[in-house]
Amino acid sequence: MEQWSETALLLAWYDENGRVLPWRVRGGAHPDPYAVWVSEIMLQQTTVKTVIPYFERWMKRFPDLRTLAAAPLDEVLLLWQGLGYYTRAKKMHQCAGVVAEKFGGHFPADREELLKLPGIGPYTASSLCAFGFNMPETVIDGNVMRVLARRYGIEGEVTREKIAPFAEKLTPPDRSADYASAIMDLGATVCTPQAPACDRCPWSAGCIAREHHLTECIPQLKKSQKKKKQGGVFILLSPEGKLFIRKRGGRGLLSGLWELPWDEEGVFPFETKWQEMALSVRHIFTHMDLELKFFKAVPPFPEAFTAQGVWITPGETELYAFSTLMKKVLKKLLQSSGSGMKCGREISSFTE
Repeated sequence: MEQWSETALLLAWYDENGRVLPWRVRGGAHPDPYAVWVSEIMLQQTTVKTVIPYFERWMKRFPDLRTLAAAPLDEVLLLWQGLGYYTRAKKMHQCAGVVAEKFGGHFPADREELLKLPGIGPYTASSLCAFGFNMPETVIDGNVMRVLARRYGIEGEVTREKIAPFAEKLTPPDRSADYASAIMDLGATVCTPQAPACDRCPWSAGCIAREHHLTECIPQLKKSQKKKKQGGVFILLSPEGKLFIRKRGGRGLLSGLWELPWDEEGVFPFETKWQEMALSVRHIFTHMDLELKFFKAVPPFPEAFTAQGVWITPGETELYAFSTLMKKVLKKLLQSSGSGMKCGREISSFTE
């Protein structure tokens, strides 16, 4: 069958050119599906280059599901610090607890059972089945979508639903793990978003996008517009020079992490005379382009407010899990501390 010859070409290319990654094996299922799961969760919205050192540190500290399940969530978040999308780490901790209790610390080799676990959706379930158990599961990520959209000339907005029929036909009943790795590597190293190296592609013959000079405009991906916001981060310093931090509550994106009080709308957390500082940071979230101005509170501080957090010295910041945004804030603040954190005028309203 034609699709199997295409698959064979890709596998032969992979045998010669596939990437060596710390969570990958060749020739069958990974002996430890837990390692597959960790890598797949970390790789969501994150590059391979960024993930590698995090993966290695994680596996050293949490070598199996039981160890992860038994660890305090604060320690898990601290090790995750800098990867962003902290909901992933919280769901991993929750999932580890369920697998340890229900399945004896080992992932089930069953797609439907995997989908019932916290934080595991269709893509991660497919990845675990393919890489962890060598089952004939079709794994579709951004690289796969791009490769197949070009190969078959799929114009317009490309979705997983459009790509799935083509991807499923190419997924072999054996070597499924190697095939999934192969097509991802092809997209990551050859069929790249810009300037694809078509002369090195095993599928260049018969590639519709190449034949019709459409590689630069396929696939067409929908880009969402990020909302721009300007908020404030609020600095409270004790007479001893300690900084006030608190743990973010709720169930949102950064919940469970430590932070300096901040608000994306610039609403002050309590009434006092605030001093505007000549500092600001910018951070881009998936959904928002945020700029935070710095404001220093004039004491005394309301006890009801400070009771919600703790006071720390600058040297203690490494003991707490902060988001990437807060790490930027702390870096900017500590860099300015040598000049006494100079403040400008006093204000009582963010919009003054």
